[in-house]
Amino acid sequence: MRGGAQAHLMRCSDENYYVVKFQNNPQHRRILVNELLGTRLASRLGLPTAAVEVVEVGAELIHLTPELCIELPRSRTPCAAGLQFGSRYPGDPRRMTLHDFLPDEKLRDVENLHDFAGMLVFDKWVCNTNGRQTVFFDDVARARVVTRGEGTPRAAPTDATPGEVVRRTFFQGEAPREEAGRARTYRTVMIDQGFCFNAGEWNFPDAPLRGLYARSRVYEGVTGMDSFGPWLERLEKRVTEKVLAELTEEIPPAWYEDDYDAVLRLLEQLHRRKRRVEELILSAKSSNRQPFMSWR
Repeated sequence: MRGGAQAHLMRCSDENYYVVKFQNNPQHRRILVNELLGTRLASRLGLPTAAVEVVEVGAELIHLTPELCIELPRSRTPCAAGLQFGSRYPGDPRRMTLHDFLPDEKLRDVENLHDFAGMLVFDKWVCNTNGRQTVFFDDVARARVVTRGEGTPRAAPTDATPGEVVRRTFFQGEAPREEAGRARTYRTVMIDQGFCFNAGEWNFPDAPLRGLYARSRVYEGVTGMDSFGPWLERLEKRVTEKVLAELTEEIPPAWYEDDYDAVLRLLEQLHRRKRRVEELILSAKSSNRQPFMSWR
């Protein structure tokens, strides 16, 4: 939960833990839009993402919980009440460990390492201006956190139909039950889409190194443009103008300050950018970093 948005770990009425970002976070209110829309779009491409929800946090809870505040350079202010963004934690944080870094020898034990190529397709498309954020874990709770898009298996059922927003209410109480069984290897999950669309700017200042994960080892399996083919095909077929419009219906208007025209402009740019993704990947390939060591 490090980062400029100053997210808080909260347990909600469904007994799951969520990393919650508030409307009055220090980065921008639109960060919440980016998180929800970006995660839904990544899921459409079949990428591993954390389950996300709209989380309702009441004013009374904030008043009774001094820790629910935003730290500013010379002051602190209470978190805003109302509808916030929540990204589900993979399990009970007291009983499991998440890693945001694995040494190279451990990266070979990541079951879905190939998904980093898909993540690059996504990040180039949405112009993620932050470094690609992921977490690694081998806890059994992965079955509850990882969701995938249409045409790919979902690791666990949810009580929401596709495209439905489930509003959760935070409460205090007993910890959720520990699930049986253990995972055998690591998996990675894509998190933190807050700087998609260039954070609060909602523009697309492309650059060759943007979207690349910090460790080139994750791209060892990339041998050419064909390695990105499955995700490029899904981008073309699954993300239509209709789909983009439907996904925006989930977003609380307060998150974009009722400026729906700005949302429409963002969607128009996203739709047009689909044809540029291959060009942006080739630009990354030709950069000084040379991230694709196996490209033939």
